[in-house]
Formats: sequence, structure tokens, C-alpha cells
Amino acid sequence: MSTQLSDSKIEEIRKDFSFFDRDGNGQIDLTEFIELLTIISPKTKASHVEEGFKLIDENDDGYIDFEEFLEWWQECWWEY
Repeated sequence: MSTQLSDSKIEEIRKDFSFFDRDGNGQIDLTEFIELLTIISPKTKASHVEEGFKLIDENDDGYIDFEEFLEWWQECWWEY
């Protein structure tokens, strides 16, 4: 990770993650990710969504876990 976050900031990001983890399994799937981007960046091009998902899903398991989400949130969520 590029910067050190405070415990309170990590907790805030964890709450955001949990909000989009609709089924509560501790992971965000592609459908949940689409919903997330629709909310935070309505102008995101559909062609970028799946590509972005695959970039964030570093271990290629088809899900974004909290660590992957945290890294993305710190580095480039605003690009979407």
C-alpha cells in the first residue's frame, strides 16, 4: 500500500466495503462491484467495469476481498 492509514480510516473503508458486500460473504462479486461503481461514479463506462474488476481481483478468484478493496480504495477508486 502506498500510504499508511489510521485505524479509524480503515474502519470507515471497511464499512463502505460491507455496504457493497450485499450477501455478507466478505467478498464483492462482479454484480456488487457494478452497483458500487454505479453509485460512486455513474459516468463509468460499462466496458471499464469488468476490466477494472479483474485488475482489482489480484488473485483471480472472481471476488474482491477486503485487502484488494482497501488497496484499490487508497490508490485509484477516484479514477472510475
